[in-house]
Amino acid sequence: MSVAFRRESDEEHKEPKFELPLPAGANLVTRRGLALIEAKVVELEAAVAAEGEDEPREVLKRELRYWNTRRTTAQIAPVPEDGVVGIGSRVRIRMNGRERVIDLVGHDEADPSADRLAFQAPLAQALIGAEEGEKVDFGGRPQAIEILGIETIPD
Repeated sequence: MSVAFRRESDEEHKEPKFELPLPAGANLVTRRGLALIEAKVVELEAAVAAEGEDEPREVLKRELRYWNTRRTTAQIAPVPEDGVVGIGSRVRIRMNGRERVIDLVGHDEADPSADRLAFQAPLAQALIGAEEGEKVDFGGRPQAIEILGIETIPD
């Protein structure tokens, strides 16, 4: 029989399972972000211990490796200067005639639908370093965003 028609097992035809991709750059987090990462590790450790089947356990262990790496590489971002936008800032802006409040956070605690933007997001990058009352360029438009207020996100 030809080798092309012989199959030892289904295992040799499965797609390889790669590690979850890590975001590029430093893993800067807020204190809240570090607490969320630590809680996720505890949750996944318990789930791995409780899982009785091999395949679901392997999926959980893969996710646990990701979060352990994120915890190990986490660096608490320095507290931004008063009146200057940085990681850990809550910023009130006016853009396109609309006011909006945005929190600048680390990658793992970002939730754009809740206006929690990762510091690497284009809008966050445009805001970092700006001061209250300043207008900053964004999306190829000069002075597209006005900084109305800046405060530190409460822990």
